Amino acid sequence: MRKSFKLDEIDCANCAQKLEDALNKIDGVESARVNFLTQKLTLTAADERFADVVEDVIALVAKMEPDCEVIR
Repeated sequence: MRKSFKLDEIDCANCAQKLEDALNKIDGVESARVNFLTQKLTLTAADERFADVVEDVIALVAKMEPDCEVIR
């Protein structure tokens, strides 16, 4: 499954790249792309694990970028 999420308050392109690199290391993530200009996260993961992967992604975003919020 592939789904896009709005990111609120990603501060810079460098932060977006670091976040993308970390998100791609999460178990179950097939692909994660963070676009700083559009403030969008595009996530691809297996359908049966998608909800759990999204929770892991949200937790990592909150840890790495406390001011950033993933809008579902």
